[in-house]
Amino acid sequence: MTKNTAKDMTQGSLPRMLIAFSVPLVLSGLLQQLYSWADAFIVGNAEGESALAAIGATTSLFNLFTMLVTGFSSGVSILSAQLCGSGEHDAQRRILFSFSLILGGVCVLLTLTCMPAAHALLRLLRTPADILSQSSAYLSIMLLGLPFIAVYNVHSAVLRGMGDSRAPFLSVLVSSLLNIALDMLLVFGLRLGVRGAAAATLFSQALMTVFIVLYARRYEALRLRPSRSLFDRQIVRRGCRLAVPITVQSGVNSVGHLALQNFMNGFGTQTVAAITSAYRIDSIILLPIINLGTAISTAVAQNTGAGKPGRARRGLAAGCAMMTVVSLSLTAVVVLFGGALIAMFGVTEQAARIGADFFRYLGAFYVVFGLCTAIRGYLEGLGDVVFSGAIGIASLAVRIALSYALRGHYGNMVIAWAEGYAWCFMLIMYLARLAHHRKKKRDREIPVS
Repeated sequence: MTKNTAKDMTQGSLPRMLIAFSVPLVLSGLLQQLYSWADAFIVGNAEGESALAAIGATTSLFNLFTMLVTGFSSGVSILSAQLCGSGEHDAQRRILFSFSLILGGVCVLLTLTCMPAAHALLRLLRTPADILSQSSAYLSIMLLGLPFIAVYNVHSAVLRGMGDSRAPFLSVLVSSLLNIALDMLLVFGLRLGVRGAAAATLFSQALMTVFIVLYARRYEALRLRPSRSLFDRQIVRRGCRLAVPITVQSGVNSVGHLALQNFMNGFGTQTVAAITSAYRIDSIILLPIINLGTAISTAVAQNTGAGKPGRARRGLAAGCAMMTVVSLSLTAVVVLFGGALIAMFGVTEQAARIGADFFRYLGAFYVVFGLCTAIRGYLEGLGDVVFSGAIGIASLAVRIALSYALRGHYGNMVIAWAEGYAWCFMLIMYLARLAHHRKKKRDREIPVS
C-alpha cells in the first residue's frame, strides 16, 4: 500500500465517518482491556479473591506510567491529523521516528528506575499487607512492558491521525488472543499465579508492538529509512506543544488516582476487590464514549488543518447527539447487569453487591461524561490542549476533595458520587470554554468601523 492517508475526514458524511472511525477503536480498546480482564478473571477464579485484589491494587500505579504514554501520544495524534489535513504527508515519517525514539527511551529509563522500587511504592499506597507480596511481583513484571507500550502508542497515534483506526484493532486482536492462551497456560496450567498473568501480558504487548510496526510499513509515508534527517527538532517542538499539556494532565490525574487508590484501600480488601473489578468493567463500558471523542478530535484536527472550521463545528454537533444516545444506552447496561458482571471475577456475594451499588450511582452520570468527552475532543482538535488539561486537573482536585469531604455521608459509595460530581464540574467548564470560542469567532466577524 503506497497511499499517504487512510481516511480523509474533511469531506463526506460526518456521522458516518465518526462511526466508521470509532468502531475499530472501540473493538481494539475492548480487546486491549481483555489483558486486564483475562488476568483478573483467570486469576480470580484460579487463585481466589486475594490474588484478584493483588492485581487490582497495582492498577493506579501502573496507570500512572501508561497514562503518561497515552497522554503524550494523544498530542502526537493531533499533530499528525493537522498535518494530514493540510496535505503535509511527508512529515508523518519524521513524527513517527522522532517520538518513537523519545518516548521509547524515556520508558526504558522508567522501567530501570521503578522495578527495584516496586515493593516500596506499593507500601506507600497502603496496599493491604496480605496482598503486598503478590502485588509487588505482578507490578515488577508489568513494568518491563513499558517500552513496548511506548512504541506501540506512537505508531497507533500517527496512524489514527492519518485516519487509520483499523491498525490498533488488528494488532490488539492478535495479541489479546495470545494473552488469553498464555494466561490459561501459565495461571491455570502451570499455577504461576499473578506472576504468570503478568508474564502473559508482557509477551502479548511485545507481539502487539511488533505487529503495528510492521503494519505501518504498508504506508509509503511511514516507511523509516536510515537518515539523520528523520529526527526533526521542529516536529518535536510542535508535537510537544500539543502533547505536553495532555501529558501533564494525564500524569497529574494518575497521581491523583494513586491518592484515590490509597483512599479506597482504607475501606478494606473486599471493597478493593469490588471497586477495582467495577472499574475494569467501567473501562470497557466507556470505550464507545472515549473513542467517539477520539474520532471527534481527529475529524476536527483534520478539518482545522484543511481550513474548514464550519465543518469542524458540525462535527461537534453530530458528535454530541451521538454521545447522548450512546451514554444513555450504557447507563442502562451497567444499572441492569453491573452486579452480574462483577460476580464473573470470582468475588464474594457481598463484594458483588458493593460493585452493583457503585454502578447504580456512577451510571447515572454517564451522559454528563459523554458530553464532556465530545466537547473536549472538539477543543483538543482545535489545539486548545492547555485549557483541556487544566480543567482535567481541576476536575480531579474536585473529585479528591469531595471523596474525603463526603465520606461520612456516602461511605464507600463516595467513590462513585465524587466522580460523578467531578464530571458535572468539568462539563460546566467545557461549556464555558466553548462559549468563549464562539464569542471570539463572532468578534472577529464584526467589521471594524
